[in-house]
Amino acid sequence: MDAAEPEAPGTPASEAPGPPQAAAPPPPQNGPPGPPLDEGPGPPRNAGPGKRPGRRKKILAWTAGVMAVIVVVGVLGAYFVYRHLNANLHQVNISGVLGSQPVDLHPQAENILVLGSDTRIGQARRYGNSAELNTDHSDTLLIVHIAADRKWADIMSIPRDSWVNIPACLMGNGQASSATTFKINEAFTLGNLYGNKTALGVACTVKTVEADTGIRIDHFVVVNFTGFRDMVNAVGGVPECNTTPINDPKSGLHLSAGHHLLNGRQALGYVRARYTLGDGSDLERIGRQQAFMSSLVDRVKSRLLNPVAIYHFLDAATKSLTIDSGLGGIRGLYDLVASLKSLPPSQVTFFTLPTYPRSYVDPADTADVMWTQPEDSAIFQAFRDDVPVSKALLKRQPAPRISPASVTLNVLNGSGAGGLEYTVAAVLQQDGFRVHRTGSAASQTVTQTLIRYHAGQEEQASLLAAKVHGAALQEVPGTGQVTLLLGSNYGSTAYTGPATTPEPASSFAPRTASQNICT
Repeated sequence: MDAAEPEAPGTPASEAPGPPQAAAPPPPQNGPPGPPLDEGPGPPRNAGPGKRPGRRKKILAWTAGVMAVIVVVGVLGAYFVYRHLNANLHQVNISGVLGSQPVDLHPQAENILVLGSDTRIGQARRYGNSAELNTDHSDTLLIVHIAADRKWADIMSIPRDSWVNIPACLMGNGQASSATTFKINEAFTLGNLYGNKTALGVACTVKTVEADTGIRIDHFVVVNFTGFRDMVNAVGGVPECNTTPINDPKSGLHLSAGHHLLNGRQALGYVRARYTLGDGSDLERIGRQQAFMSSLVDRVKSRLLNPVAIYHFLDAATKSLTIDSGLGGIRGLYDLVASLKSLPPSQVTFFTLPTYPRSYVDPADTADVMWTQPEDSAIFQAFRDDVPVSKALLKRQPAPRISPASVTLNVLNGSGAGGLEYTVAAVLQQDGFRVHRTGSAASQTVTQTLIRYHAGQEEQASLLAAKVHGAALQEVPGTGQVTLLLGSNYGSTAYTGPATTPEPASSFAPRTASQNICT
């Protein structure tokens, strides 16, 4: 109560302020009607001196005070929540160790590298421990392409066992690793050597992806074990269904056939289980991960009106994330998500990069895969050009109607097979191509036979690709000759001559975020 306000007569001092009482009806009139009840300014009829006006003022003052407190608490709460979530994020700057990056042809579009980190630090024994595994590994690698107009998005999973060229990378001991040829998730491991340096692991992965695909990576997000588990728990579990029982002793996942609501521990086992589910391949596991991500997003949307659940989800998510400082922290993540608020799930497409077994090239290697060409080159070009990937886009195009004599090229050998460049150059010359130079490549461990070309040389590169079957196409900056770089797959899945050898079939099988997890 305001000390300057006189207490209303007859009101106990302890009475809490309440809403105004309804005015009593006027007594019956014996004579002509009196003046109307609305008598203009001043106290209402029959109100005792100082009674109703004072009470009203107190009520208004109390209400205004409560509203002020609510507003202040809301603003301060939002501020401290923002501070808390932003502090959860681990933000790093890797720009100084990336070197030269591909040209950004569409600055308004976004290519975001997403890595799942299976760090063992602080993890339960069922997932291994840091004494046994002293470097981080990555089982999940995605590139999320968000269109410049924000009307669609493509999410490409790259199999972790993809056999690729990995450039020299800075490691945790300050030394640079040697350039090598290995499965793609080795890049994350190399950077993490000597001290679990997540930032260096990401940097090596970005360098590898950019070098092998020509896609410029704008941002990155790394998600660890614990955060994924806690995010699922925060939204009360995520729906899943399986047509056959699951019994995976490594993860402790045991599910009957049918629909389930997975908790965090079960969800982690579900997206990581491999050998006891389906055909045991990493490719099939990727398909389960894509379906589960869609289900998780739907579950989060269904909890948007539950602020406690959403707060716990964001708290768990931000604690689990390592992002590049260029994203702008919580504010940058919020702005990015806000820009996608009108994006329907039917326009978000998941797919796995088409691959084939590396045993086609090396019969002794039954574990790894290689990228299917020329389909994958077309996919990489679509990401660079901000064009949706579709089955129609990947259809084989007829060779351009130009003469081989209009194509001047260099033939470089990076396969390790001595003299191969001379044999291939002779075949191409017989077909009318003009060979400017032959020689050895800087590296002799090149995996994929590659046709590198510059802007304006698309037709020449396409004609050469029609002759060198299974070669990848990559546009590079600068000027000069078209270059045919021979890799270790030359002679098996890449070869020169008539198209009679069976080539690896495309495994492109997209699914949209609107599809049910059971499909």
